Formats: sequence, structure tokens, C-alpha cells
Amino acid sequence: MMKQVQFPFLLLFIFFLHCTTTPAQSQAPAPSGPVNITGILEKAGQFTTFIRLLRSTQEADQINTQLNNSNQGLTVFAPTDNAFSNLKSGTLNSLTDEQKVQLVQFHILPSFFSISQFQTVSNPLRTQAGNSDNGQFPLNVTTSGNQVNVTTGVVDATVANTIYTNSQLAVYQVDQVLRPLAIFGTPTAAPAPAPSSSKPEKRISGSDAPSGSSDNASVDTSGATAPNHPATAAISIGVAVSAAICFLL
Repeated sequence: MMKQVQFPFLLLFIFFLHCTTTPAQSQAPAPSGPVNITGILEKAGQFTTFIRLLRSTQEADQINTQLNNSNQGLTVFAPTDNAFSNLKSGTLNSLTDEQKVQLVQFHILPSFFSISQFQTVSNPLRTQAGNSDNGQFPLNVTTSGNQVNVTTGVVDATVANTIYTNSQLAVYQVDQVLRPLAIFGTPTAAPAPAPSSSKPEKRISGSDAPSGSSDNASVDTSGATAPNHPATAAISIGVAVSAAICFLL
């Protein structure tokens, strides 16, 4: 009898606890916030100079706005602080504001590229800097296995690491600052004109003429008409004798 009483009481007690205890709610994952390119680079570390350029040129705002307000993908090549330290001293300070914008834009592709997609791209790739013609902003990507190499015509760089990737944005670490030809390239020198096949005839002045030349000969022959020449004297005597004979006759 005691067992029969205890069993319903136990069930009632369990039911009471269940009704008065607030069930724990499962914590839903926090929604991902808007993409922030500088936040991604700050979290990765060693990109202080590139972050400063992104902010000073306002390209960071452009990237964030584009990613969060459209479905267009982007690919960013991020040089490390060590890569910037390898530049010649004063390089960045020597650039105009427009050139700094172009330099940052040259590190941004207006499409999303995974590492595997680089194996089938058509070079040169177009960057946010614009014109990809030779001498302007051409960017060529080649692969060797899983290694991705980037060539600008001025410098060769290697993708060292994937910093961040989702379905819309890919950020890759590169070991060199990607310097475009339009800013850092040296214009090709014009070829020197071919030498002429015919050489102009050199005129020789009388003072430079060698001895025995025609100039000297002309000077020598001019003496034939000098009044003291023997032949001239003989002719004069002959004329005088003839005149005397005529006078006597």
C-alpha cells in the first residue's frame, strides 16, 4: 500500500518540477556582421601599412560597400609590412594621391578567384586600377601545383597564404608589393638610328694637303709666267734684234 502511494506522489513531484523550471533556451549563432576588409587584415596581423593605404585612399570603404551592397565578388592581394619595407626608402611618399589610389586598386581584382580558379584564368587579369594593356596595369597570374605566382612587369610575387575566403571575398597574402608598369615601369628607349651606308667625302684644305698634291703643283706651274724666267728673257732679246735689223734696212 505504501509503494502504491509513493509512486503517484513521485510522478506528481516530477511533474511539478517540470512545470516550474524554465527550460534553457538554445543560444542561436550570432548573425555574421558586414564584411570589413580592414578588420580582416587587422585580425591577421602584419598588414599595418596596407591597412593605412586602404584607409587613406578610401578604398577600404569602397570594398566594404561593394561587398555588402551587391553580389559582386572581389579578390584582394595583401602585401605584408615586410613586403613594404623592401621598397626603396621614400617610395610611397614620392607617389601622388592619384598614384596611391592606383597602387591600392592594382591589388584588387573585381571578381572572386579561388586558388584553383587561378589555374584557368586568361592573362592579363583586369584589376580595379583599370587598363590592363602593356605599359599600363597588366597583371599576370601563373600556377605551379598549388603555388600561385603574380607578375606585374616590374616585380614577381608569390601568394604565400590565404588570409580569408568566403563565397564573395578572397584575401591572399603576397610577399611583394605589386608595382604596376604605369607607375614604376621604365619607358622603353627608342632604338638608335642605323648608321648611313655611304660616307660623306672629306674635303681636304690646302694646308692639310700632302706634299706633291695638285694644289702644290698649281703653285709651281704659276712660275712659268714670271718675268725673270729664262724663256721670257730669250724671247725679249729676239724681238729686240729683229727690230734693229729692220731699222738698219
